[in-house]
Amino acid sequence: MAVTWNRWRRATRRGAPAVAVAASLVLGGAVAVGAPATTARAQESGAYEEFVLEDPRILESSGLQASHRHPGVYWTHNDSDYPPEIYGVDSVTGRTVATVTLQGVEFRDVEAIHLGPDGDLYVGDIGDNLDGGWPHVWIYRFAEPAELADTTLTPTVYTVQYDDGPRDAEALMVDPVTGLVHLASKKRDGSGAVYRQPDALTTEGVNTFTRLFDTDLWVTDGAFSPDGSRLLLRGYFGAELFRWSDGAPDPIGLVRVPLQPQGESVTFTPDGTTLMFGSEGERSRVTPVELEGDQRPDDVIARQEAADEDGSGGPAAGDAPGGVAEDGILAGLLGRTALYAAIALAGVVLLGALLRARTAGGGRRRR
Repeated sequence: MAVTWNRWRRATRRGAPAVAVAASLVLGGAVAVGAPATTARAQESGAYEEFVLEDPRILESSGLQASHRHPGVYWTHNDSDYPPEIYGVDSVTGRTVATVTLQGVEFRDVEAIHLGPDGDLYVGDIGDNLDGGWPHVWIYRFAEPAELADTTLTPTVYTVQYDDGPRDAEALMVDPVTGLVHLASKKRDGSGAVYRQPDALTTEGVNTFTRLFDTDLWVTDGAFSPDGSRLLLRGYFGAELFRWSDGAPDPIGLVRVPLQPQGESVTFTPDGTTLMFGSEGERSRVTPVELEGDQRPDDVIARQEAADEDGSGGPAAGDAPGGVAEDGILAGLLGRTALYAAIALAGVVLLGALLRARTAGGGRRRR
């Protein structure tokens, strides 16, 4: 039986990416008040910094995965109608240091990438702009390269369908404890869900994913923490974090995301302390947001507690009594205020555009 958690209503309408662009242009200054708080602290500590995807081939980065084998490298890929290539990007320079070409497959609508506990990368060719037009989708699996160099390889291919029919999806997450693959559907009307693979994936026949729990978030990506104790689902304007235990979610609350032109990707850093949020677009930015208090994965909390006990480290900067960061709370409130303002303003912009289109006798329907 599916479990539903009704959260705040988001801008789940057809023009959400355009709304995000309009909001970012008009409210960039207002959001900057709330958004950089955690990012700034991460930069000051020398931990994780924002970087730009410099490769001119990367125009629609729709998936992101921090490498656990090559420190500071992030794997990404384009969306639909691009060559079957995965790019390894150096977060210090923003330059591509490895290109993996997948032979024997054609990318139809690739939306996600995630690392499995076996060191393999899983790539989700799971998008469906027709929202139910494709009877099946695919997952490509291959070992993360041992060396950072251009290479060509043949991935393992899994054919996938859902137990309740075809649908659009943009998030693929691999549980680092069990190795089970999860997919999250993307529904504008708030009727999305997370699905789980059968006991074992097979290359023979079709793998039917079963609906596990519902979400009202318009999901554009998701990620498990490296220790498997947290699951994050992100949308264009917000994200929700869950404790994950024995394959079941327990809601923690909302996580503020940077306001981006078209936020389509997220990954945990290898140490689990920070989320890295990516966006589509030429020279798009990957922005860190440090987790606070109970948002942090269990192993991060345990490491901090151990450091406190032996005196090798005090509480994380900004932590208030009870493990909740005061500046994190303030940033969250400011971020939510800016979010509501952005949605309202962008709604006015979108309404004006629709009225102009109607006056002109029609308009073009977005994909």
